[in-house]
Amino acid sequence: MRRGIAATALVAALALAATACGGDKNDNGGGDNAGGEISGTVTWWDTSNDTEKATFQKIAEAFTAKHPKVTVKYVNVPYGDAQNKVKNAFSSGAEAPDVIRADVGWVADFASLGYLDKVPADAAKKVDSDFLPQAAASGKYEGQLYAVPQVIDSLGLFYNKKMLADAGVKPPTTLEEVKTAAAAIKAKTGKTGLYVRGDDSYWFLPFIYGEGGDLVDAKTKTVTVDNAAGVKAFKDARDLITSGAAVTNATDGYDNMQTAFKSGEVAMMVNGPWAVKDTFSGAQFADKANLGISAVPAGSVKAGAPQGGHDLAVYAGSKNRTAAHAFVEYMSSQETQVQATKELSLLPTRTAAYEVPDVKGNEIVAFFKPAVDKAVERAWIPENGSLFEPLKVQYTKAVTGASSPEDAAKATGTEFRKILKGWK
Repeated sequence: MRRGIAATALVAALALAATACGGDKNDNGGGDNAGGEISGTVTWWDTSNDTEKATFQKIAEAFTAKHPKVTVKYVNVPYGDAQNKVKNAFSSGAEAPDVIRADVGWVADFASLGYLDKVPADAAKKVDSDFLPQAAASGKYEGQLYAVPQVIDSLGLFYNKKMLADAGVKPPTTLEEVKTAAAAIKAKTGKTGLYVRGDDSYWFLPFIYGEGGDLVDAKTKTVTVDNAAGVKAFKDARDLITSGAAVTNATDGYDNMQTAFKSGEVAMMVNGPWAVKDTFSGAQFADKANLGISAVPAGSVKAGAPQGGHDLAVYAGSKNRTAAHAFVEYMSSQETQVQATKELSLLPTRTAAYEVPDVKGNEIVAFFKPAVDKAVERAWIPENGSLFEPLKVQYTKAVTGASSPEDAAKATGTEFRKILKGWK
């Protein structure tokens, strides 16, 4: 997933052309009229899910109330297709968006390819001073800020309070307790304890963090997914299935997981704040108080959940960078972040937003903010996003029994070293 010479030259030419339009090197491109009022069209590719997109479209289009001469073109791009679709659009320059909503793991990759415009200096200073430090870190590459954090998240254990109470068990805090609780739930209700998502490598991270491991060590440029902790992580995931404590599916895992949890076929799942609104639509949670959330169960070393989230970035080849950067500033403002929390229970990235009543009083935020504070930061390297595909292949094989945990770890390490040239 590396750029070729042609793509590099094209992006450089686009960026140069955009700079030339602005004239001054401190200007961020076109979109100003003689009076200084921004104008033109800003196309935003948003990757939010089906329960979020209406809210974000409404927030985005309200930008025109502040800037009536700007037209916002909202495009929802399914998250699973977005990384490659954005790369293709940026590399060709054809119908590329002005602004993207990027997974935190994509920013360094896009920036290293020359696809992203730097955040203007004044805005960058505000990100450093006003945003959560771990959120700000995800938007940086080689010391420069290329993206502004929009939302931050992590994973937690969602559980059906009634099903656990009926089985006489408390929310499990370790994987061993998961198996004990699942046995009691099965005996009492005939239902399965946990749904393990087996088709997305992001859900593998709590297993490897729980064993004290990580995918890579960026400081020493070492692949670590296939060390002892990595092998144990693959074993942990498979053991939950073979023990009967959990079920999984190799395809459509997210929808299957949500359906199983909302209908009461499983008592627990691991998910993030983005899933809350949809979860409340399920029959089991008509009474919202029946939803419980606790920390992801620990492995043999600790409990560990990944830091996730989404950032907003401007395309270096945008013909309207001034308006695009203004749009990013608006979409990451405290006002819009609080609105997203109020309507969707998503976590803000601005520190001061947590003192606003609509955020401070939100029960979902009350759980996930401490989880975010303890979340494990991934290595913000350009290859970050590229690692997840080979990991997904092997994680799925391991959790479904198509491969042994040892072979899955070894194969993942081999593929990682092909991507990370020169790494140990």
